Amino acid sequence: MAQVGPKRHTDKTGDISEAAIIARLLQVGYGVLIPYEKNHRYDVLIEDADGNYWHIQCKTGWMDEERTVINFATASSYNHTAQQKGWRNYRGQVDYFAVYCEELNKIYLIPVEAVGITQAKLRLTATKNKQEKNVRWANDYEL
Repeated sequence: MAQVGPKRHTDKTGDISEAAIIARLLQVGYGVLIPYEKNHRYDVLIEDADGNYWHIQCKTGWMDEERTVINFATASSYNHTAQQKGWRNYRGQVDYFAVYCEELNKIYLIPVEAVGITQAKLRLTATKNKQEKNVRWANDYEL
């Protein structure tokens, strides 16, 4: 089956995730502030009912082949030169990751400190071996 429309660039995927996240944050009652410049470590700032502000980094989540886990990156890549490549995590710079999974059309709000520094997984179903000591359940974070 042919793909409808042009192939999607990763920037467009990020824009779609960010728009879906902002819409959902507004729907559940947060005030949403968007920085004018794009060189911040956060994508949006939200204000809760108590007047507290939280830095949010928007991420795109994708499902594994078995459709049991949502994966997302918890670090950003940087590439100053061909020899200088690396990853920067968000600890101390943002408060939450807001993750959009397009396949499920769902948004998850996860504290930055609750996940690893390079990538994270949100489990949708129980593990086959029932070893679920440190499992992060997707429905615990759904907006």
